[in-house]
Amino acid sequence: MYKAYLALTKPGIVLGNLVSVTGGFLLATHGQVDWWQGALVATGVSLVVASGCTVNNVIDRDIDQLMQRTRRRPMANGAIGIPAACAYATILLLAGLGLLYAATQRWLPLMLVLLGYAVYAGLYTLCMKRTSVHGTLVGSISGAMPPVAGYCAAQGHFDATALLLLVMFSLWQMPHSYAIAIFRAADYRAAAIPVLPLVRGHATAKRHILLYIIAFMAASLSLGAFGAGRLYMLSMLAAGACWLAVGIAGLRACDDARWARQVFFASIAVVTVLSTAMALHAV
Repeated sequence: MYKAYLALTKPGIVLGNLVSVTGGFLLATHGQVDWWQGALVATGVSLVVASGCTVNNVIDRDIDQLMQRTRRRPMANGAIGIPAACAYATILLLAGLGLLYAATQRWLPLMLVLLGYAVYAGLYTLCMKRTSVHGTLVGSISGAMPPVAGYCAAQGHFDATALLLLVMFSLWQMPHSYAIAIFRAADYRAAAIPVLPLVRGHATAKRHILLYIIAFMAASLSLGAFGAGRLYMLSMLAAGACWLAVGIAGLRACDDARWARQVFFASIAVVTVLSTAMALHAV
């Protein structure tokens, strides 16, 4: 049964956010790292993310039953009941917020993760995911909150760098999400989720992917203006250029699903490089 509860939290998403919140935290320390505080912040934010993913599973249990890749999720197959899942999500949320406050003694990081939580579980999952092609854009805001919260936990206030992190990570998620929608098109079609590649076609989605990659590169390289350092700049220039090359290849791709998987895996590599480069610059 513990495996079912672990699956409710979507460990892959939690792990990805753990990397980004750590990168954001270390970026703000300027080499003066309180590792115990960082561990508490990363754990607290990860627990809040896990809670949000659990709530998402509860709300989406009906459409999860319609998609091949999600029909075995615990809520979709009935392995866990709604009351138990909601109680579990509440415990995770309170524990995460408690750890985050204990680590920082500040309300700002809590407000940021709660904003991301509300956008993900409420505005995105409950409202826009099933009704609007712009749901992906709204959801990207929540996905960008962990690194911003990590940064503000160490920095103590929301500044221009925090805003830039919010923009960077929101932009990153758009090509990442559109790529998934292309190679998982059958699932999204079965669940009648109006993602852009299905509603407006692959050609339009490819152009959007390219534009978002370019915008992400511009935003990530702009961090150099705030002293990100040569290693960071070189890393992001190389990673961004590789991602852009994969995106451009889509304009003449014969197999869109295969190409979209390449964009997806490239996006994972890019965000890993981004978070690592921010962390290395700090330490």
